[in-house]
Parts: sequence; structure tokens; C-alpha cells
Amino acid sequence: MALLRYSILGVLILITVSLHSQEIKWMTWTEAVAANEKNPKKIFVDVYTDWCGWCKRMDQSTFKDSVVVATMNAHFYAVKMNAEQKESIFWREMEFKWTAGGRNGYNSLALELLDRQMSFPSFVTLDKEFARISISPGYKEPPALLKELRFAYEELYRTMSWEEYRSKS
Repeated sequence: MALLRYSILGVLILITVSLHSQEIKWMTWTEAVAANEKNPKKIFVDVYTDWCGWCKRMDQSTFKDSVVVATMNAHFYAVKMNAEQKESIFWREMEFKWTAGGRNGYNSLALELLDRQMSFPSFVTLDKEFARISISPGYKEPPALLKELRFAYEELYRTMSWEEYRSKS
């Protein structure tokens, strides 16, 4: 009986450890594009900067939440995009370059994804064809982010506006 109790406890500890060590599978833009070609999924882009305190807080809290992690990994290719990255991004026969300006300059793909409204953190959800579903600026606690993710992955945006969905749920 003691061995059985120990085995069950060991399994519970293993399950707990694996849940806590699970992380969002972050990709670069290029990696997400390649993955989407093989197996189309929606794309979630975390547009951040190195100096953004709220961005760091998202990384340490919301993006560590086990339900957020599971939802993100199941339904999205998650992209971390530094809005100020100096390396060019090549996509759809275009080169998205770094441009001097603002605090530390910006990458033109980040500018494009955010519809020229650069604030950090900001999150962009895209459908499988890279059409924008939403832009969501600002720090989010897990319940708020999960609500936005559900709006995208259940494709509720096809039948109602974000405002309608937000007021109903």
C-alpha cells in the first residue's frame, strides 16, 4: 500500500512539474511563416521593446499562466517581435527594414502590423492567411488575454464585433 501511495504521489508531482515547466513555444516571424505553410494556424504576435516594463511583466506573469500557455500552443503560432529590431525581415517578396526614429528606431513590419500605432506591449492576431483579426495594446492579465484569444481561435470575429463579444461575455 505504501508503494502505491508513493507511485501516485510521484505521478502527481510529475504532472505538477510538467505543468509548471510548460512554456509558450515562441517563434520568430520567419519560423511562424514557415510553420504556417506546412500546417496553417492563426498567428499571435507579441510586439515588444527591450525597455518596456509592462512587456517584461507580461513575460513573467501572463505568458507563464498555464491556461494561457496551453491555449496559445494549441491554437496559435506565437511570435515574439522586437519592434526595434535592426535585422531586416523578408516576407512576401518585401524587405522590412529598421528605420531610425522614435526612441530607438523601429522595424517596418512592426509598424505595419500595428497599423502605425506604436505602443508597447501590443498584440496582433492574424488569421491563417495573415489577415489582421485584431490589434490589442496594453498589459493583459490572463483572463483578459484568454478572452481575446478565444475571440480569435473560435473565429467569433466572423459573426460579431469585438465590442459585441466583450459586452456579451
